[in-house]
Amino acid sequence: MPTTSAYAAPSAKAALGPFTLERREPRPQDVLIDIQYCGVCHSDIHQARDEWGGALFPMVPGHEIVGKVSKVGSAVTAFKVGDAVGVGCFVDSCRECPQCLKGEEQYCERGSVNTYNGRDYEGQPTYGGYSTHITVDAKYVLRIPEGIPLDRAAPLLCAGITTYSPLRYYGVKAGSKLAVVGLGGLGHMAVKLGKALGAEVTVLSTSPSKRDDALALGAAHFAATSDKQTFKTLRRSFDFVLDTVSAQHDYNAYLSLLKTDGTMIIVGAPETPTPLAAFSLIPRRLKLGGSMIGGIRETQEMLDFCAKHQVASDVEVIPIQKINEAYERMLKNDVRYRFVIDTASLKAK
Repeated sequence: MPTTSAYAAPSAKAALGPFTLERREPRPQDVLIDIQYCGVCHSDIHQARDEWGGALFPMVPGHEIVGKVSKVGSAVTAFKVGDAVGVGCFVDSCRECPQCLKGEEQYCERGSVNTYNGRDYEGQPTYGGYSTHITVDAKYVLRIPEGIPLDRAAPLLCAGITTYSPLRYYGVKAGSKLAVVGLGGLGHMAVKLGKALGAEVTVLSTSPSKRDDALALGAAHFAATSDKQTFKTLRRSFDFVLDTVSAQHDYNAYLSLLKTDGTMIIVGAPETPTPLAAFSLIPRRLKLGGSMIGGIRETQEMLDFCAKHQVASDVEVIPIQKINEAYERMLKNDVRYRFVIDTASLKAK
């Protein structure tokens, strides 16, 4: 079995450090991937620190994985050695439930197998992309189109699809007025994708200092929510509000910004429940919905869309040895806009 160098969290809240694991030899339907880059998602911090509960240790985080195929199983026809590929948030699903059969494996009724901090259907723990190699069933591997730099493609496998899927599902289109709440790893992708879909995008952020960045990313407008006048000025202005913020905040205030029949979509995940007033929804027939990544079909659609429209994540590439520092910087919003690990650093002596 391929010996793999990695970085792991040995226990909740412990610093990540060097770790060695063995990947399975490719079965007939598998591909072995030499990982080149892995994005750092905010959920990596939550899970490595067991903030959502049920964490498995030692934990090798990472579900924004990009690399090259180095070996294919005898039954694989979709990929060949040398292909640029990606792996997102899950690596298997039941393949039999209604959701799997219609290509929405992220909502698998049995529960899809997480790329890390999970167990496969044989009961073995899964380890993620803070590592040099990974073996994955070819059905759960994505093709990275030409034209997207591999380091900037990695965050598309989570941040990209997490924002693309709800924009498509809820019907954001040319002419839609879209507000994006938060300008972090998710928010900056929402701005780019919303603009590519033809929407008029407004960024809502607590930080006035992000105005120039928001406009440079493609937003038509920016408003600081730290100014309470903003909620009066923009009342009933938007068809859609896409909320990417994981810190505690008032959903009712943002619902006030929607037009009649408007939709607010939650993709950020605050740690504690947020109170919701019925009369924030009732008077204008508003909808409040959620969304979680996308299936393999839709994720490939998103990657192809990004290649066509020249959309990629803005990244800061780091060696794995700086991952603990990167976690602390993320908590301070000190990254524009996604850390990406260069896994060649795992091989450095």
